[in-house]
Amino acid sequence: MSINPTESHTLLAVEIGTINTRAAYFDVVEGSYRMIGMGQSPTTSAAPVRNIMVGIQLAVENLQMIVGKPLMDDEGHLIVPTKSDGSGADNLVATLSLGKVLDTILVGLLPEVSLQSLENLAQTNCLRVVDRIHIMDPRQLDEIVDTIVRYRPDLILMAGGVDGGSRQFVENITGIIGLGMFLLPVANRPAVIYAGNDDLANSVQAALSHITSRISVTPNIRPALEFEDLSVAQRHLANFVVDLRKKQMPELEELKNLTGGTLLASASGRSRMVRFLSSYFGSRQGTMSIDVGASAVSLEASIEGDIYSNIFPQLGLGSATSDLLEYTTLEDIERWVPLEIPQESIRDYLYQKSLYPGYIPVSKEELAIEQAIIRQNLNLGFEWMIQRLPEEIRPKPGLIPQMGSIIVGGTPITGAASQGQKLMMLLDGIQPTGIVTLTLDQNNLLSMMGAAAEINPLLPVQALDSGALVHLATAISPVSNAEFGTPIVRVRLIRDDGTESSSEILMGDLQVLPLKSHQKAKLQLRPLQNTNVGFGSGRANEVEVVGSSMGVVIDARGRPLRLPSDPSQRRTLLQQWNKKLED
Repeated sequence: MSINPTESHTLLAVEIGTINTRAAYFDVVEGSYRMIGMGQSPTTSAAPVRNIMVGIQLAVENLQMIVGKPLMDDEGHLIVPTKSDGSGADNLVATLSLGKVLDTILVGLLPEVSLQSLENLAQTNCLRVVDRIHIMDPRQLDEIVDTIVRYRPDLILMAGGVDGGSRQFVENITGIIGLGMFLLPVANRPAVIYAGNDDLANSVQAALSHITSRISVTPNIRPALEFEDLSVAQRHLANFVVDLRKKQMPELEELKNLTGGTLLASASGRSRMVRFLSSYFGSRQGTMSIDVGASAVSLEASIEGDIYSNIFPQLGLGSATSDLLEYTTLEDIERWVPLEIPQESIRDYLYQKSLYPGYIPVSKEELAIEQAIIRQNLNLGFEWMIQRLPEEIRPKPGLIPQMGSIIVGGTPITGAASQGQKLMMLLDGIQPTGIVTLTLDQNNLLSMMGAAAEINPLLPVQALDSGALVHLATAISPVSNAEFGTPIVRVRLIRDDGTESSSEILMGDLQVLPLKSHQKAKLQLRPLQNTNVGFGSGRANEVEVVGSSMGVVIDARGRPLRLPSDPSQRRTLLQQWNKKLED
């Protein structure tokens, strides 16, 4: 759809991350929206500045030089809307992933029902669950009160009881929660979200509203025993968290006013785009967004029409790295390192990264350690995500759900020195199955476009068509129980220029089929030994593929990927695999 430029609206989009702040400018070119330029600056939330607006000003200042027009006035204030002289932008949107993890207490009725749903809800944002309270809690009431006073949580999530169901526990625990909050200094009292039995919503709100810093009531996340619905509560929580950030960063109020209210958590913007991209790509299989950042690893997936959002702050490549060994081992990280590096060096790097989240590896050893951490964090993130999926769509142990498209953002991956390094981290960390298109959100635009969709639904559609995302590779990952060295797939690549190439894939192989960027081809797949290439065991098929700098990659190393236990053999094998994607 072409746009009349006289009716178009320019857009300035800002994304505030833990390390970097980015500003992108969108305008109409030849009848369609395009990203005109991107400016970047270090985020200025820490000392000595302690004001994120300074980082935004620096990023926009860099952007102005690219787009060739002023976007700020002489005093550094953003110009929104556009002035009569053409300076500024018609609209502003902003997304935020910056901010400390919010300590949270969960209060539910049954551990396997409402409390589990609260766990799932908490996983959709940057929260750290510090305690759980439920009807079978063995602690005395005074101990529960002491727990609230001791932890001083930022947030309490409450649920419990199906609609029209049990009332007594929720009524009793509301009083206990209220007493615990009352004993805290007013400035330290937590906010509360109630998402339980609808019949009790008004009484819970009345009991806590004069004690808590803020309370929000959402529809029951477990309205029936066998049914979970997080959709509304997830949106409430995302908005809630952004508002709580204002206590940490008061200047956010100014930014939110400039946006007209369109200030979203970055994960919310990405979730919105994943839902859209699932339709945009037209794949019957899932669509997923992965973001590897300093504050968290975020996984947003659209599977059979449902969105599953998972944010793991404990896997962020920033301050959380000092605690990573609570969830994994040095051995599990070391297994991904292709160089002979002492475990003490890996441990030291984890602590160094936690103290200086913006630190960039300066040697091949440090780079190998950081990329090994990324692989392991992705492994953990997918393992935890799969545990949360409904049983009916949960894959076999050791496998991830089959995805048609995976979009990857986050400087630790997109900023890697070569396309081969990026692809190798993803194949090892994600371990996809079947046929998947791997795409890079090279400019970290996904969350911004999700926010932009709220005021201009056409912009993200046309920006995507203009090449905002970069095609990294099409990867085919067969699943087979065959012995290593056994032929499991015969492939034939028929390019649109008439040239062909054929290959027999052995179990354990990692092969690249050359296909130039943007060149189209038909790929014929004939599995052997009951191998599944994405269409069912032993089923052959022909698919259309598009080339990239990495061509088409066949990853037949096995799912799940098993590495040799001998360190020397393992390092040799990792080096061989890396070389295949670098050649």
